[in-house]
Amino acid sequence: MIEPPTSPFLWSHFDDLAIAPFTLRRWLQDGRVRRVLRGVYVSALLPDSLELRARCAALVLPTYAVLCDRSAAWIWGIDVHDPDERFTIADLEVAVAPGQVRLRRTGINGVERDLAKTEITQVHGVRLTTPARTAVDLACLRGRRSALAALDAFMRHCGVSEQDLRQQLLRFRRRRGVTQARELVGLATPLSESPGESWTRSAIIEADLPVPEPQVEVFENGVLVARLDLAHRHCKVAVEFDGEEFHGEEQREHDERRRGWLREQGWHVIVVRKHCLKGAALEAWLEELATVVAERSTPRRRRYARSAVRWQKA
Repeated sequence: MIEPPTSPFLWSHFDDLAIAPFTLRRWLQDGRVRRVLRGVYVSALLPDSLELRARCAALVLPTYAVLCDRSAAWIWGIDVHDPDERFTIADLEVAVAPGQVRLRRTGINGVERDLAKTEITQVHGVRLTTPARTAVDLACLRGRRSALAALDAFMRHCGVSEQDLRQQLLRFRRRRGVTQARELVGLATPLSESPGESWTRSAIIEADLPVPEPQVEVFENGVLVARLDLAHRHCKVAVEFDGEEFHGEEQREHDERRRGWLREQGWHVIVVRKHCLKGAALEAWLEELATVVAERSTPRRRRYARSAVRWQKA
């Protein structure tokens, strides 16, 4: 039986490998091969890694090009797709220096980008923008929620600091989106553990509600019992995002037991899922959050909390 190659390969390699095209279709159907990029495939036995992603990108990139934006984030292990875009295979976003010919081919989106030498690095033979440059580019170019999620993720997974981001912003004067980037840099945190948590926090910020604290730990008799995605400690209100990939049936049962215990301890828990990030569902849980925080706030904060309720009525 013919086995998939042990390194990334292109559809065009099949003639050299003496493999019939229908064999690839069978491998994909059987789950023995997965498509990583448009036209680029790997054996399912190869674990995902920074090196593997770079080797896949190297198969379709010219040596002078630089991966940027979402593609550079992907190499760094950061998922910055919007909720409805997740688990899709996007075109590679590739930058060339001003005056060079933009790459125009299937599966590649070419842009001109003024990049300093210090903003370009190399990973396993592939040139790409540094974590700080990639994060700020995305903070300018993406919608607010995805932009904040990108900043959070680069701070958490790549060790990018707020100072690094502000230093990078010095080169972005007058660039489209820089005002948004400056604002979001001050709101980003490495404590956010998933894009969903960042999207949820961003929705709360956009609604002009009090900003909750991420990763709040709850103890009983000195033992850690729960860690909340987002919470207002002073009034025991929690907001948690349930992502589809991390909340299957077993995890859902565990979450319900944990949240039941929290409610017995006086916590009000609001659960947000992907479909709750837009439309009527978004308005419903934001109104619930505003109302509960207002009702549970101390007298000193009550006037501010009531203003949050008025947001929904305005």
